[in-house]
Amino acid sequence: MAKVKITETVFRDAHQSLLATRMTTEDILPIVEKIDKIGYHSLEVWGGATFDSCLRFLNEDPWERLRSIRKQAKNTKLQMLLRGQNLLGYKHYADDVVSEFVKKSISNGIDIIRIFDALNDIRNLETTLKVTNKEGGHAQCAISYTTSPAHNIKYYVERSKKMEDLGANSICIKDMAGILTPYVAFELVSELKKAIKIPIQVHTHYTSGVASMTYLKAIEAGADIVDTAISPLALGTSQPPTEPLVASLKDTPYDTGMDLEGLSEIADYFKPLRDKYLKEGLIDPKVLGVDAKALIYQVPGGMLSNLLSQLKQQNKEDKYEEVLAEVPKVREDLGYPPLVTPLSQMVGTQAVFNVLAGERYKMVPKEIKDYVGGLYGQPTVPIKEEIKQKIIGNKEIITERPANLIPPQLEILRNEMKEYLEQEEDVLSYALFPQVAMNFFKERWAEKYKIESSLYNEEEKTHPV
Repeated sequence: MAKVKITETVFRDAHQSLLATRMTTEDILPIVEKIDKIGYHSLEVWGGATFDSCLRFLNEDPWERLRSIRKQAKNTKLQMLLRGQNLLGYKHYADDVVSEFVKKSISNGIDIIRIFDALNDIRNLETTLKVTNKEGGHAQCAISYTTSPAHNIKYYVERSKKMEDLGANSICIKDMAGILTPYVAFELVSELKKAIKIPIQVHTHYTSGVASMTYLKAIEAGADIVDTAISPLALGTSQPPTEPLVASLKDTPYDTGMDLEGLSEIADYFKPLRDKYLKEGLIDPKVLGVDAKALIYQVPGGMLSNLLSQLKQQNKEDKYEEVLAEVPKVREDLGYPPLVTPLSQMVGTQAVFNVLAGERYKMVPKEIKDYVGGLYGQPTVPIKEEIKQKIIGNKEIITERPANLIPPQLEILRNEMKEYLEQEEDVLSYALFPQVAMNFFKERWAEKYKIESSLYNEEEKTHPV
């Protein structure tokens, strides 16, 4: 038994889950120093959707955000979430882009990179893991937790051992849907502790209402670190709140050693911010409650709201229950992928198409065709021949690591955007989100030279003389 460590998610997953990743750097910086002194194991500050959101909605440079937080956080490790070969985008990138992105993340201030793959395909973690270790970062491999006939304790233990053999410094059980129940967590952590020597971290969401109980049982089984969010931005689709867990573990063998009064002062900073976000409509009150349907449908909260919004756009809200019932069927057809980005969006969209078209797989998005063709990695169980025929016909399925088929991209990308290059990191922003990054660069250029963006010659992509 040992002191339990805590990762604070308020600067990344908490606001990603509750307010669509709209917290600004201006809102973040005033409290970093105080949070830095409280004794957290790490602060999750970057990755996930923060990168896209900075460029797309906040007109901020994500790299500058990271550097600004790093200047203020002198004592605590900074952590990010990375989707393996997908980095922070929604497709696989070439190895040279992945390597450069990891190098720049670490040189700009990241200490711990939590690396996961939506399919738990270890091959999609290899490059990121290798470069993280080479650059002196801490490579934490995450297993995307889900339930299905193919996903059991033995499956997760085998995956974790492979990750450890590959060079992972720690393992994270990543429960994106909030469906890991307390006694299953106890058994899973207990078995992992027997099988691997590296530390185990547990990440979950409060969506279904069981998360705090799950943490207690995981801690009793030997979990070393858990992810929490300071109370004003906790609960609902976010993480369990930090302060109650710290209070629950106080004066026990698991005592975090963290000061409740100091945490209370941090919470006081976020309370008015939360009220502001609520008032601005950035936090939908619906995401603050418990949605026990997650335990029935095994679907992440964000995916439920996404399905509803897709149906609203088509004026087909009455089909919601039918689509929910279709999701597990599509998932089974596709070899039980975990419902995490980008697979959750893909499975959800296919379920909507199946219901609205009145015929299964009559309409199939390109992403699903690519997935069935092996371009995302290996499904948990092989896809049945009849489903494969419906989706891609006789097209050959690739069985090698998908990134092997992607030629180097970095120099081509640098060439495409060199006019706007102000820092080497800009090439990577462009690699991940070409259109969004280009809009950001143009705005930045316009601001710098105090001219209107409309003066650009769009066709030739040149600056006015």
